[in-house]
Amino acid sequence: MLETILNRIAAAEAAAGRTPGSVELIAVSKVQPLERVVAVLGQGHRIFGENYVQEAQGKWPDLRHRFGHVSVHMIGPLQTNKAKAAVGLFDAIHTVDRPSLAEKLARLAQERGASPEFFVQVNTGEEPQKAGVLPAEADGFIATCRGMDLPVRGLMCIPPEDQDSSPHFALLAEIAGQNGLGGLSMGMSGDFEAAIAAGATHVRVGSAIFGARDYSAQSRG
Repeated sequence: MLETILNRIAAAEAAAGRTPGSVELIAVSKVQPLERVVAVLGQGHRIFGENYVQEAQGKWPDLRHRFGHVSVHMIGPLQTNKAKAAVGLFDAIHTVDRPSLAEKLARLAQERGASPEFFVQVNTGEEPQKAGVLPAEADGFIATCRGMDLPVRGLMCIPPEDQDSSPHFALLAEIAGQNGLGGLSMGMSGDFEAAIAAGATHVRVGSAIFGARDYSAQSRG
């Protein structure tokens, strides 16, 4: 299934007039059986996404030892008390969404002298149950992050499930453009081609690569 998704990404890049290879595929391996993850690693893929710090801690140190460097991205909500572990484990964190977390991440990055890439999560659908800064507050929050010397690479969104994703992708691209940000983490299994058409640089695809998840068999961590 990995090859099918990569081919679809390449076709979407071509259809949108994008440079081949300009879109990174994040294979979302959260709550997936280890053998499925190993199978995708065995096919040569090296960019993965996780939602839970504890699960990633139990998985990726050993897999990196076995397969060499793997770029692992944090794409789930990040608790401030797990920020230190996250900064040491992940190559990118896509869910910076509040000043307290940004401050903690900036301090940790400065202490380490190295930093993951950071994406600000924007709640484009303004859904009360969903993380992310509101679109009207995004410019101010990005400026706050930059004032802390937090290196913001781009923006991330998760559109509402019951709506057309395209307007949300366009809104995220607009906010990124007016803030001089090049990274756009948007698009999942059901809508990544529309995201690529709107300028996505990172698409997050899980079930279409690995198969359906069985949450009842796993601890989220």
